[in-house]
Amino acid sequence: MTNRALLSSHKLRAQAAADEPLSFRQPPHNIEAEQALLGAILINNEALDRVAGFLEPHHFYDPLHQQIYEIASKLIQAGKQATPITLRTFFENAEPIDENLTVPQYLGRLAANAATIINAAEYGRTIYDLATRRALIAIGEDMVNTAYDSPVDFPPEEQIQEAENRLYALAESGKYGQGFMTFGAALTQAIEMANAAYQREGHLSGLSTGLVDLDAKLGGLQNSDLIILAGRPSMGKTALATNIAYHVAKSHKVEKQPDGTEKVVDGGVVAFFSLEMSAEQLATRILSEQAEISSEKIRRGMITEEEFRRLVRVSQEMSQIPLYIDQTGGISVAQLAARARKLKRQRGLGLVVVDYLQLLTGSSRRAMEGRVQEVSEITTSLKALAKELNVPIIALSQLSRAVEQREDKRPQLADLRESGSIEQDADVVLFVFREEYYVERRKPSESNVEELLKWQQEMSLVHGKAEVIIGKQRHGPTGTVQLSFEANYTRFGNLAREDMLPERHD
Repeated sequence: MTNRALLSSHKLRAQAAADEPLSFRQPPHNIEAEQALLGAILINNEALDRVAGFLEPHHFYDPLHQQIYEIASKLIQAGKQATPITLRTFFENAEPIDENLTVPQYLGRLAANAATIINAAEYGRTIYDLATRRALIAIGEDMVNTAYDSPVDFPPEEQIQEAENRLYALAESGKYGQGFMTFGAALTQAIEMANAAYQREGHLSGLSTGLVDLDAKLGGLQNSDLIILAGRPSMGKTALATNIAYHVAKSHKVEKQPDGTEKVVDGGVVAFFSLEMSAEQLATRILSEQAEISSEKIRRGMITEEEFRRLVRVSQEMSQIPLYIDQTGGISVAQLAARARKLKRQRGLGLVVVDYLQLLTGSSRRAMEGRVQEVSEITTSLKALAKELNVPIIALSQLSRAVEQREDKRPQLADLRESGSIEQDADVVLFVFREEYYVERRKPSESNVEELLKWQQEMSLVHGKAEVIIGKQRHGPTGTVQLSFEANYTRFGNLAREDMLPERHD
């Protein structure tokens, strides 16, 4: 009896068996591949091991095959045998396939007609690919129907976002949202992370920022962490974020594995969402930092021929760095997520930077409830995105003016602007602080020699120095890290040990 004849009672299969022309296009499927795989599993349960990692019951086209695969999988996972005999009890009351064939009989014929388990994985991939094509068709049909209906409360922008999200979820199925993970599997991942940290230079478990003392406190930028980088205007938030982003992208290194796949061993692809500055302004900052030429001189064209040659040489070296800038202003957090997912699919992704958080928009519903609720939604969404993409996300944030009213202007967690959820959702909160900025603005009159000398002495202690205050760290210590800051090149760097400011003990 042929495979096609086995299910001849079904109208669709009866038409196919009789070579009758169909008046509609059938969804892509392969009944023979499904029968071959199920038969292989029933004669040798080890065949399930070859497909269980990616194939699920809903991937089968035929509802009966879905039931057979699901029950057989549960029996095998419970340590029992899945054979036509053991499955028989689950289908004794099932409706017959036709007047000459019951489901228990069909199980026996599946096993009898199975040839070998050698091709089980190939059959499984065929079934999976066809299921993916059917899902694509469903998404396409929904897009067409929705576009025709054009609901008032579902504008085209949201339709595009939904389609992108569904396509991304389909492309990434099996990678995220896998439900519960056993503690043993989690321990294995923890050991692998520890081993990677041990092998990596500097013994970091996360991405290096390029700033030694900050890396020592954080252990690098950890995957799935939401890192808030906050500060008052002119403190250098964007400069620090740019420095870190460039270092991560510059360090990007991929190695070929024995199985032919590629593995990122250092650094990573960076997505920089610049909602405030243009891509050209951001590039100028990085160029200034690397070429050691003032960004002001670059903008005004006040550079020498030698400096111009240096700019050209440095720009050529930088052009291949995997740093991608999105300069769209006022985008929603949903749009940001869709673009980050797309970049991950196309190029890979190691780090996301958002400059800055308060310029993002949430859903229209949350916006109507107030700015605090909208920011809460944004931070919650960014944290969820960090976990989904398994990359660190650095989100810059403004601070309230309360800082300026205090004598000690070092920021605190309470200064985070507009929402307590920023502190709650963040895994790490960093504050950028430069005492030099405030001391410089207290410069006395030239005629007051005594005060001027006192001011100059005070300036000499803080000139070219900056602090990064770790206000919160979910998995590590808080404290203050001393850095150097070159204002001309908007560049943060490692501070020489002998020049470090004494540790504060508040």
